[in-house]
Amino acid sequence: MYDRVAVIDYGKGDAVGLARSIRSRGIYSRIFPYTVSKERLAECKPKLIIHATDKEFERTNLAPEVTYPSTDLNEVLLSHVQANWTMERYAEDLIQQIRETVGRKNVLLGLSGGVDSSVCALLIHKAVGDRLKCVFVDHGLLRKDEGAAVKALFEETYHINLTYVHAEEVFLSGLKGVTDPEEKRKIIGRLFVDTFYEAGRKLGNISFLAQGTIYPDIVESVQPGRTLAVKSHHNVGGLPEDLSWELLEPLSDLFKDEVRALGRVLGLPDVLLGRHPFPGPGLGVRCIGAVTKERLETLKEVDAIFIDEIRKANLYDEIWQALATLLPVKSVGVKDGKRVYEEVCTLRAVNSIDAMSASIYPFSGEFMNRTVLRILNEVPTVSRVLWDVSPKPPGTIEWE
Repeated sequence: MYDRVAVIDYGKGDAVGLARSIRSRGIYSRIFPYTVSKERLAECKPKLIIHATDKEFERTNLAPEVTYPSTDLNEVLLSHVQANWTMERYAEDLIQQIRETVGRKNVLLGLSGGVDSSVCALLIHKAVGDRLKCVFVDHGLLRKDEGAAVKALFEETYHINLTYVHAEEVFLSGLKGVTDPEEKRKIIGRLFVDTFYEAGRKLGNISFLAQGTIYPDIVESVQPGRTLAVKSHHNVGGLPEDLSWELLEPLSDLFKDEVRALGRVLGLPDVLLGRHPFPGPGLGVRCIGAVTKERLETLKEVDAIFIDEIRKANLYDEIWQALATLLPVKSVGVKDGKRVYEEVCTLRAVNSIDAMSASIYPFSGEFMNRTVLRILNEVPTVSRVLWDVSPKPPGTIEWE
């Protein structure tokens, strides 16, 4: 077992930053609200308790206690704890914990192909094997060939039990004529939950619902007057309230970079672990205006070319997020000597740390020209390509 540090959050200091700093030293840390009970804190078995405040605090007498930032962090850590937390050891512990929790029962996981759900799937599979049942809902709003790639990776490479649900027609029918972005999100969310739940119900004999919830999803900084620092969070919201499945969230103590580190330990490829963020509603919110099969096919082709050019230029890992968006207007153009009236798309690439703010990635003029010409030459349904160079703020990263 590795040494543990408990960070007590009073809502005024950067408890999250402090916890991350401690973990970067190879020391496990967890954040607790200042309202935490002594019994709950004792369950963590801390070797050191750091109060993120300079004010007086009530001592627990569970371990040495100090305040921060008035205390020299390096000195106090060296004095009380050992840097013996590694992702390899943590992975072994998680696998054992999952085995003890699940026993001989079955686990259901909604696999999206994203970083969190992929790491969660491989981790649970190593713990319980074929008792993990994954459901992949292909709603037609994914990137080009993404569904087939996810299916091949998890079925053929990792031999994970995967139920592949073809639901494109259901989602396109539900989105027909809908242009309001919030309404799109609600429809996509509702249809996903209904489709996922029905697929899980058909599998039968499910006891646990696994989710790729990570630490930032559940930690909420305490504000003055608040009594709780942990908020309820569900990746798959909207499931029936009387659902008998127990929730299993094995990644809920990890930050995003730690989830990627765990994925590497488990053997997931860097091409998956380094994927750019992708919205939950998929291309449904990058297809501005009406969502149709034809418009989605156009957007998938544009997106695939953009990402391909970025990879060819060895820029993918330098960029936090790159995306193509289809606008709700058409434009006159000339192709093969003939007048055309086709779609308008935008290209956008940004760098960010936490998505709260973002700066534009500075592509070279040569790259921009090459990418635009390739899209116009290879995608007949696009007549104009625009570059979106709006930073955040004021512009958001996604258009919808």
